[in-house]
Parts: sequence; C-alpha cells; structure tokens
Amino acid sequence: MAQNLNEDTLLEMYEKMLLIRKFEEKLYFLFLTRVMPGSMHQCNGQEACAVGVCANLVKNDYITSTHRGHGHCLAKGADVKAVMAEMFGKKTGLCKGMGGSMHIADFSVGMLGANGIVAAGIPQAAGAAWACRYLKNDHIAVAFFGDGAANEGVFHEGLNLAAVWKLPVVFVCENNLYGLSTHYRKVTAVENIAARAAAYNMPGTIVDGMDVLAVYETAREAVARARNGGGPTLLECKTYRYMGHSRFEKPSYRTQEEVEEWKQKDPIPAFAGRLKEEFMVSKEAITAIERKVDEEIENAVKYAEAGPDPEPDDYKQYIYA
Repeated sequence: MAQNLNEDTLLEMYEKMLLIRKFEEKLYFLFLTRVMPGSMHQCNGQEACAVGVCANLVKNDYITSTHRGHGHCLAKGADVKAVMAEMFGKKTGLCKGMGGSMHIADFSVGMLGANGIVAAGIPQAAGAAWACRYLKNDHIAVAFFGDGAANEGVFHEGLNLAAVWKLPVVFVCENNLYGLSTHYRKVTAVENIAARAAAYNMPGTIVDGMDVLAVYETAREAVARARNGGGPTLLECKTYRYMGHSRFEKPSYRTQEEVEEWKQKDPIPAFAGRLKEEFMVSKEAITAIERKVDEEIENAVKYAEAGPDPEPDDYKQYIYA
C-alpha cells in the first residue's frame, strides 16, 4: 500500500490533514469567544476522507461538498487565508463574504461549493462529470456527502443517471454514523451504504475513513476508473466526527465512551506514527510541518480580521455571472 507515494506526497497529505484540524480547532475558539459571527459545522475526525480522496485529483477536477465542507475546500487546494476571511464574512473571502461557512466555493481549484441542502452536491457532481465528458477534457468530478444524504431521493436519482450515462464521477459517502442526532441504522435498512451501488450496477466499496492511506488507495482505483471511461463508483468511508452536529449542539445522543473510542483511531497521530515507523520520515520533518501549519493558521486569522466588510449593496455585483 502507498508504495507509489514519495516522501513529499506523504508529508503533503499529513500537512493538509493537520491544516484542516487546526483550522477547525481555531474556528471553535473564535466562535466561543464570539469573535466570529454565525455558526458552523466541523469535520474534526474526518480529515482522512477529504485528503485521501483529493490527493488523487488534479486542479481542474471538480468536487462538491456539504454543510460540513471546510475540510473538502482546504483539501482541494483553496487558500486558507481566503477561507478564513469568508468565515469572518469579509470582502477578502472566497465568496466576497457572502457565502459563509456553508456556501464556500472556489472555482479556481475545482471546488464547486459547499451546500446547506442535504445531498444537493450529488446531482451537481453528476452534471460536472457530464460536462467533463462532453468537453473530452479527461477530468472527473467527486461528490462528498454524509450518511443522511444517502436517504434523500436525489441520491438515487444522481447515482442512477451517472450509471446510465457512465459518467466520470466518484460518489464519496462520509458515514460518520449520525445525521444530525439520528444514528444511520435507525433510518437505513442496509448496514453498509456502499451496498446500494449494486442497484445502479456500479462498484460499491467500503474503506476505513480514519486511515488516510487506505482512503487514498481505494479512491485511486475509483478515480482511475472514472478517468478511463469506466463510469461511477460509490465509496463509503467509515468515519466519525468528534464535535457536535453544529456549533451550538450538545451531542447528548451519543456517549462520551463512544467518542473516546473513536478518538483512539484519530487519523492524524496515527498517520504521523506511520510516517516515522513505516516510511522513515524524520521527527524533525514532521515537527517542521506542525510549526508551519500553526503559523499559517495564525496568519490566516490576522488576514481575515484585517479585511474590509462587504457594503450593503455589494450583492448586486454578483447576481449574474
């Protein structure tokens, strides 16, 4: 596994996972101290899914995201300063301060947008994949969504059309067990969401979403299949979110023992250990990345805080493309 990855790529994956985690932790502090407006949905614990998949993509491949989308955005290559500025609602943000946490997009890196509508990114990714095939540009699309989205009608419509048209798209279900406060087994008849792929004659694959290299390898096959004309894949990443559903939620629907059990599988320290023991990466190289990420986050906050607020009439500039 991962024998095709050189040290630079491995370290880049570690850096991106750490950047996402530190970004989310900083947001939590900023919201608690009421420095930052609004609300948010965090992906602490799920970093390996976004990074493992996006490590297989090129800049002009497309992704669609969810209301829990900061990690996908950063994993696809969006500038951390611009993402942070958007969280502050600043003109210097990716969406000029008009998108906020749930509607971050960066077309320049193929990030078509986070979305507050559950499952809405699935048909969008199918549409982007159709455009890739029409343009014959060898690019693909990836739809990230949660277990709750797999029970929306548009999930089935999107997968069916993608299969019928053999579109270059990968559907990535980040199954973190809970749709808001409801365990997925209470509302889903099958144990594995990937099993639903059989209904649409596409491969359905399950992977440990806490293991970035396992995600990378599994996604690599799905991405190659899509890029080579083999059609779509449904990839289910078994993962977990450490935080509540959103900023204000107290996750009383799950036990602290369950949370701690999943934290024992934390993808970031686990990968750091493998880098040192399995890939002989020096402790100094890992420490240097940790310092770099800390500095990036602090600089992003300073950049965001210094940015101007949008004017009341600014929205008129962005109604039409």
